[in-house]
Amino acid sequence: MTPARTLRNWTVLTAAAVIGLAVTLSPLPSYAAGTDTPPPADEKKDKKKGSAVEQREQQLADAKFLRDYRAARELIVSGNYQAGIAAMHALGRDDHPDVANYIGYANRKAGNYDQSKVWYEAALKADPNHTRTWSYFGMWHMEQGNRLMAKDHLAKVSALCGNDTCEDYVQLKAVIDGTASY
Repeated sequence: MTPARTLRNWTVLTAAAVIGLAVTLSPLPSYAAGTDTPPPADEKKDKKKGSAVEQREQQLADAKFLRDYRAARELIVSGNYQAGIAAMHALGRDDHPDVANYIGYANRKAGNYDQSKVWYEAALKADPNHTRTWSYFGMWHMEQGNRLMAKDHLAKVSALCGNDTCEDYVQLKAVIDGTASY
């Protein structure tokens, strides 16, 4: 078998494994469910086509990011907030909106409200349309006793989703209405 064919076969197997893993991992039913498959790189940047080797290296880096992100997220979802925060930082992508959002979430759940606010703001700076962060930040405002600001965040989520049925809207609305905890 030629090296090129071996590489192609390995690529197909790796992609199948990643897809299979994504299908079998269902998010836990909690407000930390969040996205399980964040884009590993800034999709807004123009990516130049590199050599096959460079493209393969990028695919491997993206797969590692996704694997490590999921592991860090699982720590947070399971209540290991400090370990989850450390694992998110270890990704080296603190400016990624999903990473910053979960660092904010974990800090909020651990009672570190000042740090939580800093990270929610960082996530929104990275992506002002990140509905999950708007929703979690609205929950943060409810915990701070600021119902009006939480309602403002709910309106922002509605505008970004284009409806009142997206998960981030429904979760924040339930918290504001007092029918769910945060």
